[in-house]
Amino acid sequence: MHIETLAIHAGHEPDPATGAVTPPIHLSTTFERATDGTYPHGYVYTRSGNPNRDGLERCLSALENGAACATFASGSAATMAVFQALSPGDHVIAPGDVYYGTVYLLRDIFGPWGLEASVVDVTDPAEVERALKPNTKLVWVETPSNPLLKVTDIAAVAELAHRAGALCLCDNTWATPVLQRPLDLGADLVLHATTKYLGGHSDVAGGAVIAREESPFFARVRAIQKAGAVPSPFDCWLTMRGVRTLPLRMRAHSENAAAVAAFLAGRPNVEAVHYPGLATHPGHAHAARQMSAFGGMLSFQVRGGREEAMAVAARVRLFTRATSLGGTESTIEHRASIESPATTTPQNLLRLSVGIEHPEDLIADLAQALTSDK
Repeated sequence: MHIETLAIHAGHEPDPATGAVTPPIHLSTTFERATDGTYPHGYVYTRSGNPNRDGLERCLSALENGAACATFASGSAATMAVFQALSPGDHVIAPGDVYYGTVYLLRDIFGPWGLEASVVDVTDPAEVERALKPNTKLVWVETPSNPLLKVTDIAAVAELAHRAGALCLCDNTWATPVLQRPLDLGADLVLHATTKYLGGHSDVAGGAVIAREESPFFARVRAIQKAGAVPSPFDCWLTMRGVRTLPLRMRAHSENAAAVAAFLAGRPNVEAVHYPGLATHPGHAHAARQMSAFGGMLSFQVRGGREEAMAVAARVRLFTRATSLGGTESTIEHRASIESPATTTPQNLLRLSVGIEHPEDLIADLAQALTSDK
């Protein structure tokens, strides 16, 4: 089935008890045993399984064309579960331009635990190949990347990882399965912060790991999930509600972002625009091959440095100054100030999550905010 149909129907069935088209929220923490001690409905305790979570996991597996899914209370919890499923002494290759929380977890949390990490430019397969070691177990890809929207050739990196006996994981949060299917391109695992586009309304946190096939490694991920960092039934229900409109929203986000990027690219006080939909973007050709559209995220650098970038963010009227992304509303963020002191993000960079408002209104807001005599 097409993804628009899957978004509506995968994991959704009318409630067998009442016929309700919208699934009920199962808040119960425990489930009745039969007289012989078995669990006839398949559920024991909500941490190990819940009808709402099962529905969400079936849905996300179908959307990503995967075999199995484990959902979590946040994207960071999902990331932690993947790293915990490795062993001390294992080696991970991660991108230099990536969500800063991923590198923080690798270096500050799992480094002392014994996980080795190399941070390289994964958009260059030669750098990935040079970084591979006998103990490399995982190559992490994030494409488009946060916040510079670098584009990685998923198939090429996955092939290198597999040749070395390692797994390839792609963080697909920014693209979503509507725009990009990493498992179809050779990745073994896909990660999502479902807080973002999948939920889509800035009202529920969550994360997910989807596997191309069942494996001992994914079994470890699921065992870690059941140890505690699970989403609540209501969180799962809200995320499922958001997924139903995901294909329509992603088209609107992408169309709006393309219009905003084209506008910014022509502004004299904008130093650079980072959006893979622009023909001038260095990763445009790769993105066009592996994505059906270019998404709702972009960043741009303001001439004049940090002070002028902060001033532009202060002058917006329609965009909301906020972190996170993927909601229906448009947000703007001075990214370096939210990251660690060791950030490599340019100080004059502003990151935009372009929402689904009318693009002319968004462009008008940016135009007045970029006017230098304000």
